[in-house]
Amino acid sequence: MKEIIAVIRPHQALATRKALEEIGITAYTTFRVLGRSRQGGLRYPRKLFRRSADIRFLPKRLFEVVVDDYQVEAAVSAIIKVNQTGRIGDGKLFILPVSEVCAIRTGERDKESLR
Repeated sequence: MKEIIAVIRPHQALATRKALEEIGITAYTTFRVLGRSRQGGLRYPRKLFRRSADIRFLPKRLFEVVVDDYQVEAAVSAIIKVNQTGRIGDGKLFILPVSEVCAIRTGERDKESLR
């Protein structure tokens, strides 16, 4: 099993959700987060105060998805297809191994708990 963490532009969250659902992935967690990378934030010139306004962190959307190994490539491809514009700020994907999963309600473990 793998955990896919996707940091994407906020306005792409709905399209990302739909892309994941189209390939059969309906279980995920999403968060509103602030972040920055090479994009480095934004700078807006302020004419009134004669200085600029800096936004050091930009709003992003974080998706956490745990999938079986055979679903990883399809999930990564779907996320990239929807979010790739070729511009700085498209986002990042992190793919991590998951050693164990346990459903709290039923006590099911691993693959059975991902339903």
